[in-house]
Amino acid sequence: MHNPRRLSVCLRACVVIASLVVVSNVARPRAAVAADKPDVLFIAIDDLNDWIGCLGGHPQAKTPNIDRLASRGVLFTNAYCQAPICNPSRMSFMTGMRPSTTGMYLLGPTNRKVSPVLRDHKSMPEWFADNGYDTVGCGKIWHGGANKDTFQKYGPDGGAGPLPKKKIAYPMGVKLWDWGVFPERDDQMPDYETASWAIDRLNEPRDKPLFLAVGMHRPHVPLFVPQKWFDLYPLDTLKLPETLDNDTDDVSEYALKLTYSALAPRQSWMVEHGQVDDAVRAYLACISFVDAQVGRVLDALDKSPHANNTVIVLLSDHGFALSEKQRWAKRALWDRETKVPLIVAGPGIDGPRTCKRTVGLIDIYPTLVELCGLPAYDELEGRSLKPLLWDTEHAWPYPALTTFHYDNHAIRTERWRYIRYHDGTQELYDHDSDPNEWHNLAGEAKYADVIKDLAQYLPRVNAEAVPHSSGLGSREEDRALFNVDN
Repeated sequence: MHNPRRLSVCLRACVVIASLVVVSNVARPRAAVAADKPDVLFIAIDDLNDWIGCLGGHPQAKTPNIDRLASRGVLFTNAYCQAPICNPSRMSFMTGMRPSTTGMYLLGPTNRKVSPVLRDHKSMPEWFADNGYDTVGCGKIWHGGANKDTFQKYGPDGGAGPLPKKKIAYPMGVKLWDWGVFPERDDQMPDYETASWAIDRLNEPRDKPLFLAVGMHRPHVPLFVPQKWFDLYPLDTLKLPETLDNDTDDVSEYALKLTYSALAPRQSWMVEHGQVDDAVRAYLACISFVDAQVGRVLDALDKSPHANNTVIVLLSDHGFALSEKQRWAKRALWDRETKVPLIVAGPGIDGPRTCKRTVGLIDIYPTLVELCGLPAYDELEGRSLKPLLWDTEHAWPYPALTTFHYDNHAIRTERWRYIRYHDGTQELYDHDSDPNEWHNLAGEAKYADVIKDLAQYLPRVNAEAVPHSSGLGSREEDRALFNVDN
């Protein structure tokens, strides 16, 4: 016969034990859940267009380390930024939200929480931290040194690096717009320090998966690196970009005003002063320098215990023009300024393979979430690229969308680039026959159906610019062109 008092005690003990088990499971740190997840090495390079060996954007570009990464995974040959300028591009791929949704169009403000849409939104490192990852950043990941608090730990934030006492090549404008041989050694460059700090993090023991973001500043201006990188590109054999003298005759006045930068040199000045060759050489030299820093980080990863369990993403925040369309720098909706390198490698991703589908940097956040087996974050506007990593010919009916300031957009498919500006003017380029985008077809009636089809992908939301937005022009130019009135 059972003792009722003893049975009651046993039942209470069972309830307590069960409660402790439930509490233990609920309170268990997410790191335990994520212990078997892959690490992430996220490499962001500033102002790098498709002038890398594996993309062939420039026939002389020497990037052996980026090329070997491409040989280990999938190289996307039609990847595009969501904004051709630093702050809104990085804001977009770090949050998975379009500039036209967030109102973050310009170089400032840099604090993501200025946008009501992003105020409570989880950025990529925050979502990884919430799901058991150590999140560590260094170099230029966000723009202007802002938003470091999205990482649990942040190292050196890079920057322009040392500057000579006197400008070398371009006597006008801001100090950053210059090019030439400077300084003497690689270890005097911030990107070298960034790579070294990242290497130390890869070598540290840990009991949680790591999300490590490494931001390289070059080839952003100033185009300064030591002499040995210039030696890779002798001037007497240097190839220059193909250009057309009247390339902008068939684009609108609005487009020209939008893409003009008071900071960057004019093509006429570059030609008159014989600086085109020197600047192109300096840009290539900076690319090779950065490639070497990427190589140092990859070498450290390959020597670590985590080499076979790390997802690697390498990208650039936007492209860069070097006399194409008679202009220099970024801030335009044409191909040279918007096309970027994008490589994804890691466990289960066979390489080398290339994928020609048009994709955007906005797709990186959901891709990494899926590859790492994290819960989906429903507030993202991009799409996971995982189907394309498994099958590069997978059906992908989605064009890439790029936005430059308020209500100016480019739609890019594998064949077409369609641009519509805020004032209603348009451009259309057929990349099958015109890869340099020299001939604007938008005014020809026979392409009306093409334009109608592409226009359906324009964003339905064009958020007002966030308060205190500022671009590269004067406040008056910002107000007139970019719908900024605050």
